Amino acid sequence: MTLPDNFQFSQGSLQDFVDCRRRFQLRYIERRAWPALQTEPAMEAERHMRQGALFHRLVQAHLLGVPAEALDALIQDADLERWWGHYLENVKDLTGFRNLSGLKVHPEISLSAPLGNYRLVAKYDLVTVQPDGGLTIFDWKTSRKLPKLAWLAERLQTRVYPYLLVQAGTDLNQGMPITPEKVSMVYWYADHPDQPVRFDYNQADYQKDAEYLQALVDTIQRSGDDQFPLTDDERRCAYCVYRSLCDRGVRAGDMDASEEGLEEGEDFDFELDFEQIAEIEF
Repeated sequence: MTLPDNFQFSQGSLQDFVDCRRRFQLRYIERRAWPALQTEPAMEAERHMRQGALFHRLVQAHLLGVPAEALDALIQDADLERWWGHYLENVKDLTGFRNLSGLKVHPEISLSAPLGNYRLVAKYDLVTVQPDGGLTIFDWKTSRKLPKLAWLAERLQTRVYPYLLVQAGTDLNQGMPITPEKVSMVYWYADHPDQPVRFDYNQADYQKDAEYLQALVDTIQRSGDDQFPLTDDERRCAYCVYRSLCDRGVRAGDMDASEEGLEEGEDFDFELDFEQIAEIEF
């Protein structure tokens, strides 16, 4: 098994390995392109992903100081209008803007740290630093379905993001080491604005995650060059672009039927043109 020398692990690649080792092999080792649809209906799925990506960019711009009124002009979709309205109604109370003077915000920040012989990377939608030293990770979700708490707790994102913040976030904490107990993570679903999902971190979680993530990388490094095994849970195959290659079906899964729902993917090639924002007169 050979990964590129500069390979960087992310929550997405590690989740692929956990979900299906063959998918990880095809995507990251063989770099196999396969043109299968991920979800049905295809046009609606693509539209939803584009609007989800645009929502993230609008929030980023707003957190960086662009007035909401200026950003309103970029919204030409009913879903995006609804998410944006829910965000504006909830952001101050959700993040602590309303009650915490001295709150520091870091939108769309990337962190990385060593993980075995490679590096672990993550891009955060928002990290806030409270005056008392507490740090909160916010992740904006535009999927239509609110997942079960137990399912969300086991996602690699829920483990990687707090762990990596403790590992690599000292610059956000005035150069001081971050205590795991100071870290929390909040998933906020734009279609369920009154039901944020919060996970508080602690030293035991941090130690467990450190061992678990290292064990995953060790397992990947020990894997041979033979074909990696397919997942035993064939339900996952309905949302995998390699399903026909693996003889696991042809038809894509329903975009609203999965636990995870549909989000803009890590590799989704779409960005808001910030020159468009810069040209707006405030």
